[in-house]
This record gives sequence, C-alpha cells and structure tokens, in this order.
Amino acid sequence: MKSEQQYIDLYEQARQMIMSHSSDVMNAVRDTAFENFKAQGFPSRKIEQYKYTDMQALFEPDYGLNLNRLEIPVNPYDAFRCDVPNLSTSLYFVVNDAFYSKATPKSHLPKSVVIGSLKDFATTEHYHRLASKDHDAVTNLNTMLAQDGLYVYVPKGVVLDRAIQVINILRSDVDLMVNRRVLIILEEGAEAKFLFCDHAADDRRFLATQVIEAFVGENAKLDLYCMEETHAKNVRVSNVYIDQQANSRVNHHVITLHNGITRNKLYLELNGEGAECSCNGCVIADKQQHVDNNTLIVHQVPHCTSRELYKYVLNDESTGAFAGKVYVAKGAQKTSSQMTNQNLCATKQARMYTQPMLEIYADDVKCAHGSTVGQLNDAALFYMQQRGVSRKEAQLLLQFAFINEVIDQMELEPLRDRLHYLVEKRFRGELNKCDGCKLCK
Repeated sequence: MKSEQQYIDLYEQARQMIMSHSSDVMNAVRDTAFENFKAQGFPSRKIEQYKYTDMQALFEPDYGLNLNRLEIPVNPYDAFRCDVPNLSTSLYFVVNDAFYSKATPKSHLPKSVVIGSLKDFATTEHYHRLASKDHDAVTNLNTMLAQDGLYVYVPKGVVLDRAIQVINILRSDVDLMVNRRVLIILEEGAEAKFLFCDHAADDRRFLATQVIEAFVGENAKLDLYCMEETHAKNVRVSNVYIDQQANSRVNHHVITLHNGITRNKLYLELNGEGAECSCNGCVIADKQQHVDNNTLIVHQVPHCTSRELYKYVLNDESTGAFAGKVYVAKGAQKTSSQMTNQNLCATKQARMYTQPMLEIYADDVKCAHGSTVGQLNDAALFYMQQRGVSRKEAQLLLQFAFINEVIDQMELEPLRDRLHYLVEKRFRGELNKCDGCKLCK
C-alpha cells in the first residue's frame, strides 16, 4: 500500500470529526485539498523538488493523531523558561498544533495587534491563498488535516519593538503526527520580528508538518527566524509561503541545530516594485541526521532584490541537500539577485547535494548563483597546530568561523549573540537543548 493511502482512508473516515473541531474558514478549503492530495499522492524522488528526500518513506509509518482534540497534560509556562540574556520577547506557545490560550502572559503589544488561535481568527481573504498556488502534496495534506494553529495580525503603521517568540512544543506519550498552521498578516507600514523555536518534550517519534503563510504589505518589514532543536526521532516538514508588496522588506532565517530528518521549503513572491528579501540558512548536522532546504524566489515585477546565503557543516554520516531557484518573470527588469550555497563536509562519510538554479525571462537583470562543497583546509589546520592549537580545537574553530557568516546576517542582536554561543557548544558536542531552557529538565 502506498504511503498516502492511510491518509486518504483516515480523512474519509474522520472527516466530520476533523471539521467539528476546527472552523468554517479552515473547513472551506479542506475537501479541495483532499481531492488534490488524493489525485497526486506523495511525490517520488523522480520529481526534481523532492530529489533528495524520500517523502514516501517519511510518511509511511502509522503515527497517532489527536483529531478529537484530547487535552495535552502540559503547562508550557511552568515547563519552559528561556534565559537568553537581553532577549526581551512577547512569549506564546503552540502545543503540538494548538495555540495555548489558558495562561496568556501579560502582553506588551498594542491592543490593535491580534495574536491567537487560527481557528478563531482566520479569514477567507488570507487563509490558504498563498499555499494553494504551490500545489504541493504535503501542503495539501496539512490543509486537509490541520485543525488549529497560530494567527498574527499587525495593523497598518504599527511597529512592534519586542520580538514575538513562539515556542512549538511537541508533547505526547505515544508516537504522534502533528499538522500545524501559521498565518501572519502585516499591513502597510507594519513591522514585526518573529522567533519560532521547535522543541520536543518527549522521547517519542514525531512527524510534524507545518505551513506558514505570511502577507507583507507595502512598506512593511518582516523578520522571521525559525530554529529547530528537537531530537533524532523527529521528522519535520515545513513549508513557508511569503507574499511581498511594494517596498517591503523580509529577512528569513532558518537554523537547524538538532534534528532527525528535516525538509524546509521556502516559496517567496516579490509582487511589488522595490521589494527586498534576504534569505539565510544555517545547518549543523552529525550522526545520521538529514537536512534538506528547498527555496523558490519569484520576481514577478521590476526593481526587486533578493539575497540568499545557506551554509552547512556536516559531520559523521549526515546528509545535507540544498536546491535553490530564482525565477525572474517576463517584464521583471532591473532585478538583482544573488544566491550562494557553501558547504563543509568534515568527514569522508558526510554527503552534500547542491543545486542552485536560475530561470530568467527578462534581459536587464543582475543575477548570480554559486555553490561550493569542500573539506577543512589542511594548510589552515597545519598553521594553527604549528602555533600550539590542537588539531581537534583547530577543526572546531574553522567550522565555527565558517558558519558564523550566516549568523552575522541576523538583525536580532540578542539571538545572534546567543547563537554564537550555542553553535560553539554544538560543535563541541555539549549542546542537547538550548542552554537555559527548563523544558525537559
């Protein structure tokens, strides 16, 4: 039986239950997503976008689902404390796939800003509008099964001084599949920073699908940081969709420090002149970990700028993959785009697959792309050893310096400083979870 059949059977049997615990807006697109998923199934590795990750194998196990919305016995405000110095944030929690609203903290946000349960606030004007363009099988699966998630609305001209920190906690006594949804709306001139942190509170197998849709209005600015620190039994498939209007700014950063198997997808459209985006990725993997980042940046109009920088450091028998594509539509003149993927395989057993691509239908553009895969520089190692640095320490310093270029792109200074510290500990094998986090203690 193909992997998708169990989800087709599940939806046909549990459709009413799924809908009864969600909202009319989310239910309105559910059946269409199901029909699309039923027709296409999971992609095979013959499909270019999924060449490096076997989606059929990832979704083949029989995971449990909390479709009847049984209460999860956890109070994240008691369990979690983030002691990152000077990281003053507005803190919210999503437990598995549900917004945790029982003990909402004192809000430092303007009253006009709305943060809450997606099923309570989602609107047909925005929900699934971006994601439906992609025709992605996992997005369709998420859409037909997701029952809740996070909703954020920042009205026109509102600038948030504090970052919004969202802790995604995976919690279960049995192996569990989670389908999480996030909708972010920034109106004209609004500015907001988001830090999403993924943690697993239990030593169980988790399969998490996540779809984030972000609408960034004219002259608005969005900083979106997504950091994963789970464990080796975790499978994470995250699809991020971003729509940018004229003169908007987006900084998107994805950081993988601990994981099992991860596939991150970014689909970003520049739909207004003068829009700019900076998309960066930082991956540290060892053992048998697998991290696959897939990006598509679409320049629909003239005078837009995009920058990409993804770096991997792979140890042991880990596997990395990067497939990035910049699409310049007809008439999108004066486009400026730069894509860079640099990778370091610290062992002979580590494997890296890289595929940067350009597809251009305009003739007055400045577009460049490039990738490198290499090992530690023997001359640099020898130089440092000659000056009294041990070989192991020299290797750590070179890896740390290599990955720092991505971290230095982050505008959220307290997080940037903390990541310097966490990355060093990660390379030394001392980091099991974010130091200072009380989760799982």
